[in-house]
Amino acid sequence: MNKRNIYLLTQAVGIGAEAYPEREAARFSGQSLTYVELERRSNQLAHTLIAEGVQRGDRVGIYMNKGLESPVALYGIMKAGAAYVPLDPFAPVGRLSFVIRNCGIRHLVTSDFKLDGVTEMAAQTGLTCAIGLSAPGELPLRTLSWEDVAAAPETPPAVSLTEQDLAYILYTSGSTGDPKGIMHTHRSGLTFAQWGVDTYELRGDDRLSNHAPLHFDLSTFDFFAGALAGATTVIIPEALTKFPVNLSRLIQNERITVWYSVPYALIQLLLNGAMERHDLSSLRWVLFAGEPFPTKHLRPLMARLPEARFSNLYGPTETNVCTFYHVAPLPEDSDEPIPIGEACANVEALVVDGDDRPVAPGDVGELLIRSPLVMRGYWGRPDLTARGFYIRNRFDDGGEIFYRTGDLVTLEPDGNFKYLGRKDRQIKTRGYRVELDEIEVALLSHPGVEEAAVYPVPDGEGSNLIEAAVTARPGAALDVGSLLAHAAERLPPYAVPTKLTILEQFPRTSTGKINRRALQAATTVGTPA
Repeated sequence: MNKRNIYLLTQAVGIGAEAYPEREAARFSGQSLTYVELERRSNQLAHTLIAEGVQRGDRVGIYMNKGLESPVALYGIMKAGAAYVPLDPFAPVGRLSFVIRNCGIRHLVTSDFKLDGVTEMAAQTGLTCAIGLSAPGELPLRTLSWEDVAAAPETPPAVSLTEQDLAYILYTSGSTGDPKGIMHTHRSGLTFAQWGVDTYELRGDDRLSNHAPLHFDLSTFDFFAGALAGATTVIIPEALTKFPVNLSRLIQNERITVWYSVPYALIQLLLNGAMERHDLSSLRWVLFAGEPFPTKHLRPLMARLPEARFSNLYGPTETNVCTFYHVAPLPEDSDEPIPIGEACANVEALVVDGDDRPVAPGDVGELLIRSPLVMRGYWGRPDLTARGFYIRNRFDDGGEIFYRTGDLVTLEPDGNFKYLGRKDRQIKTRGYRVELDEIEVALLSHPGVEEAAVYPVPDGEGSNLIEAAVTARPGAALDVGSLLAHAAERLPPYAVPTKLTILEQFPRTSTGKINRRALQAATTVGTPA
């Protein structure tokens, strides 16, 4: 596809509808939308939203389970000039109502399956319109069905937008307990999508997995880079993500060529997905992001998929992806974590100390990022936005603006960045500074440990105790004593956890990451995690 004149995320679908109208843009549970169908249906939704009062710069919520309506919703909202705000369909209504109020959402794109949630949210928020309900009951707001949407014009609406306009807002957990909205423009989203197409040489015959939910930033790669390449995005039902054998079968039957998910999904695929019984030779790229991938699991996965290349993508939601590392063959005698790699094209990476002074290569510092990939800021939180950025070389007309990732790294001699953990994952215990991620790596090096999570617990005296939890690999017998002895062989005495719990499974966030906050809270109140 000619990307030269594309400056909005929505344009790729329209170009695809003209160039290859009958090519599948999205698939879900055996059904599909061609590019011309996605263009037509997203235009109809955009016209419907505009007729209901949506204006450029408004925020429109998406509240539905994954399906073929997902790309229709996100493209239709952006075509109306608004920013889409995906709401976790499985989150508590109270949390979602906070997001709706915080973001000033008045319009919602939803489905009949979410009628109960919409009813509760309508009573708690300022919602005025819900689209996608065929049997709305007694809702105190205007409702339209998908049949109503299908009666709207099929041509693109006449909305004037530039690359600087908001495209989507993703809400993530905030340190205060309230979610915070991360604002991305068409420019930041499109810059990421174009980088993905170029780096992984995406093409029209590729079939990308959409494993991540819409409210997780990984999903933007699947939809936007896929559309830019004219490829097919295979949307994976939420229920299917819980069953690794079914995922193996889906990769085989759908002939997935590019997989992208958090490491946990791939670990489960390796351990419980019966990969040896399925033909997964269609995979040419296996991409992962979100948290470190333990080498002890990555090595056998790479051996199981010898024809695929593997790549580690790094970047907080605020930056999309800003560094990447194509994984080289892993030595058998080392479980050293893999690097997060080099800066993406059109990205400047800066490593600084606590006084914002650049550190020498090999020294530890916080990673700062300057790029059009970076978010505009936090919705309604200028204080957070100001704290999140650093301005170098200030001039009367501004300066070089970097985003503070909060992640500690070193620049290795080979030019790759090595991730050392969160800046805020460094704690003090018994007067010593300890990196919690270092303790996790030590526990993960035990052959019987599948996953490990380490977290601080206040000791009531102004310091912290270190506690940990692990899960066992299938068939492994673990006991606390041997695990602590294993840790003691690799860590200084003050870094060995004072308490260790063996769990059957970890609590998870809606994006599949270990919920360390839930583990910590359960320990604090003395209840099982």
